Amino acid sequence: MDYRNKKVLVIGLARSGMAAIRVLNRLGAKVYLSERKMPEGDDLEYLNSTGVTIYDQDMSVFEKDYDLVIKNPGVPPVSAIVKRLEERKIPIITEIELAFDIAKPQHYIAITGTNGKTTTTTLMYELLKSAFKDKALVGGNIGTPLCELVLDHDLTQQEGYYISLEISNHQLVDIDRFRPQIAVIINMTPDHLETMGSLDAYYRSKTEVYRNMRDDDVFLLNSDDDIVKQYTERYPINCRIRTFSLEKKDCDICIADDHIVVDGEKILPLKMIHLVGRHNIQNVMIAVAAARILGISKEDICKTVDEFKGVEHRIEFVRELNGVKYYNDSKGTNTDATITALDSFDNGVILLVGGYEKGLDMTEMRKHLSCVKKIIGYGAAGKRISNDLVSDPIVVNDLKEALDEAVKIAEVGDTVLLSPTTSSFDQYSGYEERGRHFKSLVNAL
Repeated sequence: MDYRNKKVLVIGLARSGMAAIRVLNRLGAKVYLSERKMPEGDDLEYLNSTGVTIYDQDMSVFEKDYDLVIKNPGVPPVSAIVKRLEERKIPIITEIELAFDIAKPQHYIAITGTNGKTTTTTLMYELLKSAFKDKALVGGNIGTPLCELVLDHDLTQQEGYYISLEISNHQLVDIDRFRPQIAVIINMTPDHLETMGSLDAYYRSKTEVYRNMRDDDVFLLNSDDDIVKQYTERYPINCRIRTFSLEKKDCDICIADDHIVVDGEKILPLKMIHLVGRHNIQNVMIAVAAARILGISKEDICKTVDEFKGVEHRIEFVRELNGVKYYNDSKGTNTDATITALDSFDNGVILLVGGYEKGLDMTEMRKHLSCVKKIIGYGAAGKRISNDLVSDPIVVNDLKEALDEAVKIAEVGDTVLLSPTTSSFDQYSGYEERGRHFKSLVNAL
């Protein structure tokens, strides 16, 4: 599409909206922004300096004439805004599609699914970097918009980059030509009903990741997920398919003899995976399979996975000292997140909980404490949370004191896990500061 002088409405600012606007300005489009909250600071200065017309989100805005709309992923497909634009037959895309449309040919590895996207995307990037160095990039839903990568690396002129791309269903809903070289739907479980309108619409949106794939493109098919199987049969795949499974031995990628095996070849010993939980073996399997498809060597794969500690603050391995392992799950800011962390361990967990008091109910979490050896509460909510969970917790004032108590009682084979179940605002600016403080304390032991 020739964007010069085209009237393009961007709905929703945030980082992806701003990246799209910067691209559109470079392309010579006439840009309009619809945003509920008036931009401030540097954003407002840039928008004003480049002549962007700023609207609120009154319905009258969506009665105006536009050649194209770029929708922020945070705008629900079921919203009245989107419905009205669809009724008026105005094309709607996301910034992923915009970036793909204007960039030179690149190698896109598109990773979607309900759970595990960020870990898989991050490891995929590390594997790409090991082989392709500065030609490896990472972005999408993981944090850096694809439009931003296009601008920062001049992808309208440069080609042949390898891009590990986390892509959410909200980014897939409005794609048109986006075509990855390798794609995967890691899994499908119920989510986003409030924004998608139905479970069927949510699942169907995931299949958009492979809609335009053809010929020698490769889709990695999860043979263990019945919902993925159901929807890929309903919406057929028109490229090469490689199956993977944690359970079955007759798939292209499987587990055998304590190795990840790709096409009958042992690639990675499971002992080199330091992420906990069976779900993470699957995440590693996907990244390893994609790496082999791209020709990355066994040596680079083994070295990269062995050094990979996971995504920061998400069941992140910190270190092992005197036979005790320490994990930072500071992003466990609700009970569901902490339950996921606990379910990754079998026994010997010393759990550190506490932080800002959000009044969260601990009833469901009490069902997942079979692996827990001791609970230590700290911070504003530490006493309440720990007492709601068990009858004999240790209660201290802050995270340092909690770690000191954990070290005293930890034995060889135990795990000290920071997974607070709540936010950090009683003592920290956010979960990132809390997690980094925990890691600095552990590394100073």
